[in-house]
Amino acid sequence: MRKLFFIRYVFFLFFVANVNAQTFQSVTIDTILKDKISIRAISVAEGKIYFSGDKSRVGYVLYPKDESLINAEIVRDTLVYEYRSLATNGKDIFALSIGNPARLHKFSKDLLNKSLVYREDHDKVFYDSMQFWNTKEGIAIGDPTANCLSIIITRDGGSSWHKVPCESLPNTVEGEAAFAASNTNIVLKGNKVWIVSGGKKARVFYSSDKGKTWQVQETPIVQGETMTGIFTADFYDENIGFIAGGNYEKPTQNFQNKAITKDGGKTWNLIGENTGFGYASCVQFVPKSKGKGIVSVGATGLHYSADGGHTWKQFLTDSTLYTIRFLDEDTAFAAGKDKIVKIEFKK
Repeated sequence: MRKLFFIRYVFFLFFVANVNAQTFQSVTIDTILKDKISIRAISVAEGKIYFSGDKSRVGYVLYPKDESLINAEIVRDTLVYEYRSLATNGKDIFALSIGNPARLHKFSKDLLNKSLVYREDHDKVFYDSMQFWNTKEGIAIGDPTANCLSIIITRDGGSSWHKVPCESLPNTVEGEAAFAASNTNIVLKGNKVWIVSGGKKARVFYSSDKGKTWQVQETPIVQGETMTGIFTADFYDENIGFIAGGNYEKPTQNFQNKAITKDGGKTWNLIGENTGFGYASCVQFVPKSKGKGIVSVGATGLHYSADGGHTWKQFLTDSTLYTIRFLDEDTAFAAGKDKIVKIEFKK
């Protein structure tokens, strides 16, 4: 009798765990912005999807719940450059351009006021990603101009930015850099920051004190060529993290392109080998999924895993979505070539 009770109890726990787990079966898509624009950075904040793109454009789309698009705003600069990094500290919006010279602009939330808060002139300058810990402290990263990654940090709400000297950072190897694929080279949790690299090396740079001290960890992601390595990362919490990328020139290659950590990035293990997506430009954990739900977009479309990256379902074949962010556990926004879409995940 006790044995039977124990079996029933274990079955009950298994049943409850699976009922509570996020398991999606399909998606629905609603296009909320269509324009001739390449978008690789978005931020969902206070009823707006902010985005930055090519042709010197920064904008936002309003998303009232359960209603269709009612407004969009785009601002342009007279100069021609491309924004691939976008972040907000809760008070202002920041957009950072790639190429030489690097320009970091601060915008008011309505985008009507703009000021240049950082500029860097160098023939190798190329910034890839930007995020904020809080209203005061933020970080942006880019390719090496010397023998380390370019890292700039603000401690005053984005009014001024200062470049971290190479003496305070781990050295990069020749041919190691970062990719401005989706504004997900940086992940912040608490005081911690993880930065991912690619090219000749695919590594994770880590700081536990908001960029004051650094260390670097090796990963098993494919590396050694210019367009190989880690293109994107996300952490569910301070322990569970996921990195992805692969070989941009072999977009269907679905091995050595995804890895997981459960110890805060100290060790990384390949997962989902020879299954799921190929080259990925962006991965994100599904909120409230206990680190089991993961979504990717990239060359082979939109894929979803309900088991922490072991197995994958393909929900979309669209290869023109570059970046994705969740609004809640069932809704996300994705952007890419000429559009922003709202994605509803269906159980």
